[in-house]
Amino acid sequence: MNKWIKWGIIVAIIAGLTGLGIYSFTPRENTELNEADRKMPAEKKQLLNVNAQVVRPHVLTDKLFVSGKLIPDEEVDLSFETSGKIVDINFQEGTMVSQGQLLAKVNDSQLQAQLQRLEAQMPLAEDRVFRQNALLQRDAVSKEAYEQVKTELATLHADIENVRATIDMTELRAPFDGVIGLRQVSMGAYASPTTVIAKLTKIKPIKVEFAVPERYARKIRKGTKLSFKVEGHLDAFEAEVYALESSIDPETHTLTVRAIYPNTRAELLPGRYADVELRQNEIQDAIAIPSEAIVPEMGQNKVFVYRSGVAIPVDVEIGIRTEAEVQILRGLAAGDTILTSGTLQLRTGMPVILDNIN
Repeated sequence: MNKWIKWGIIVAIIAGLTGLGIYSFTPRENTELNEADRKMPAEKKQLLNVNAQVVRPHVLTDKLFVSGKLIPDEEVDLSFETSGKIVDINFQEGTMVSQGQLLAKVNDSQLQAQLQRLEAQMPLAEDRVFRQNALLQRDAVSKEAYEQVKTELATLHADIENVRATIDMTELRAPFDGVIGLRQVSMGAYASPTTVIAKLTKIKPIKVEFAVPERYARKIRKGTKLSFKVEGHLDAFEAEVYALESSIDPETHTLTVRAIYPNTRAELLPGRYADVELRQNEIQDAIAIPSEAIVPEMGQNKVFVYRSGVAIPVDVEIGIRTEAEVQILRGLAAGDTILTSGTLQLRTGMPVILDNIN
């Protein structure tokens, strides 16, 4: 066979295989799918089921939620002002005591003896002053002698008061009404001013201490109302701010605030955590929508509004935020129907089906 014929056959085979490969990998139009797509109604394309809400003006309360703790109105570690052996304990642990009530006492027998000795000298000292005064009236004694016995009487009075004050220091009395805790000493123990006898806590009223971020510092003032909840109690308790720290903490950038609650039934104890709710102000007839309806986009906030069966984006200006709602200052009006679900899938002009309307 002629070699030119062989080369021709080889070239033809290569060309045929190349053409077959190109044909196999070339994308072709699916006429059946195109025909079905043309027959499908336009309103059936990309339909999205969503929930909606009709905008209705209502009262919007600006609230701030922070954590706090309950602290006693007053609290002190009780101890004696002097040293000595404890000879009497007059309180029962965990009970209410009254201001001025005698709680405990250390031995004062030596002081009582000194007091009796000084008081025994009083009649004689007073008699000397009386007699010297009578003599002075008749010029039978010098004024200097009279002044001397008078000074001796005053000194005796001062010594007696000093001993009585020292005796008072041997008595431990309640400085205010409150609940006395567990005692840390026993009868016969030697106590000094550093020995803690028990803790006295005043829980009527009780205080709530919490901190607010510095941006809210100017909104909190004496008399601000608040409510708080503690674990184990379903109802909230109402309290009122009575004091604020003098400056903002430079490390946490918060302002410490204290409120007071009457706690007349002593149902709350210090040391518990509290969930504090501060009501800043109330806005009447506010346009407020669920926060999930807001779509942030390129530094702007949008809301999709339902109009004629399709979703239309609207630029809005927002105000205050609460736990569940956002105030709308501009962009929406009462009666508008906003879309509250599927907002990340919505596009301008996309047809939607409303499942639920609130």
